[in-house]
Amino acid sequence: MGAVYEFEKEKLIIGVIYHDRDVLDRAMKILTSEFGEVEAVSEEFSFSKDFSTYYDDEIGGEGLRRIYSFKETVDPSRQAEIKLRTNEIEAELSVGGNRRINLDPGFINHGRLLLATTKETGFRIPLRDGIYTELTLFWARGGWQKLPWTYRDYQSERVQKFITEVRRTYLADRRKSKV
Repeated sequence: MGAVYEFEKEKLIIGVIYHDRDVLDRAMKILTSEFGEVEAVSEEFSFSKDFSTYYDDEIGGEGLRRIYSFKETVDPSRQAEIKLRTNEIEAELSVGGNRRINLDPGFINHGRLLLATTKETGFRIPLRDGIYTELTLFWARGGWQKLPWTYRDYQSERVQKFITEVRRTYLADRRKSKV
């Protein structure tokens, strides 16, 4: 029988799609009060122009994308709890039943990127309370490898460059803590 150990903590990231920067600022104040200091932020880019206009009507205009990485690592077993909380934040900031921001938490470790979702499909793994997780990317042969369901933005060079830096920071911090 194998020994049971606590999960190693991982880097929490939150992918954000928004139109109104005031709503983004309000969301980030809540997120940093709950998850601590932001360590890295991706460049802002147009989700609408580069990938999809899916969110535009709901969020009130052109969807802009950023990804935030938090300094403190988090137990990955908290993924469902964190997704439920980001859903609450989306609801708190909604207007007339429409979300004004989309918040998608995920975890990065040395070998993978997991994203949480409420959408069930055959390749997603149920966690709890209607929250699922998916393996979105995995690290092999010196880079991120996609899967058939990997979101197009996470396949992009821009996003992979950012999450590679997050991974690099995670690995460096992990080495320091084991010294």
